[in-house]
Amino acid sequence: MDVIHSVADLRERLQREPNNVFVPTMGNLHAGHIQLISIAKPRASCTVVSIFVNRLQFGPQEDFERYPRTRESDFAQCRAAGVDVVFVPEEREIYPERQTFVVEPSDLQHILEGEARPKHFSGVATVVLKLFNMVRPHSAIFGKKDYQQYIVLRDMVRQFALPIEIIPAETVRAHDGLALSSRNQYLSPPHRAEAPRLYRVLCAMRDELVRGSRDIQRLELDGMAELARHGWRPDYIAVRRQADLQAVTAHDLRLVIVTAARLGGTRLIDNIEVELQD
Repeated sequence: MDVIHSVADLRERLQREPNNVFVPTMGNLHAGHIQLISIAKPRASCTVVSIFVNRLQFGPQEDFERYPRTRESDFAQCRAAGVDVVFVPEEREIYPERQTFVVEPSDLQHILEGEARPKHFSGVATVVLKLFNMVRPHSAIFGKKDYQQYIVLRDMVRQFALPIEIIPAETVRAHDGLALSSRNQYLSPPHRAEAPRLYRVLCAMRDELVRGSRDIQRLELDGMAELARHGWRPDYIAVRRQADLQAVTAHDLRLVIVTAARLGGTRLIDNIEVELQD
């Protein structure tokens, strides 16, 4: 496994490969990331993982400075998973000058997670486009836990006609249903015991939709109220179309329920897809 810190060295190393598949991460790897790598490996001769905590996607009051950085553990997990190249740039390598050209991802950046975190998706799309230009993969793997991020990046690749296949990966969960996330380690023991409720609320909403309920507003309000009763501070729970995260119409059968909520000082996101019968 090669650990590379500069764009020049990365490009020189990848010139020796006929193709590569890319897994961008912010590090602090867990089983969810390892699943992305396992999906990636059969798809190309070279698997590239990047580890970079991107300042552009964090708001001024968010956790950029304290975001977990566990480089040696990350390297060990990448090596065990069979990664070929780990790209670990310093901030000045990605942003050698102030980034004045940015990607503005349509109306998606203003709804749901974008409304709660202004400029977040612009920061995500900008750094991913830069990483794509550095790595030049033929495919890239993104987890569905960050559902809106996956939609934004899928659409960016399509609209800019990038020769990259975006491959979604299912959310990896702990035994009690909590979606794996680097931020889970912020949870205190009592909050960790409470955290699986987020997924249970989504499952209950899915079951009502499958049974025929179409009162979406009531479902969303009931879900928010259930969380609030147990000490959560929900930002949103929304039932949307899978294709574009827009409001559901009477004819939509492929839905997704997305949510973000705070438990103590930790903000958790999750989602669940819903397939209805015609």
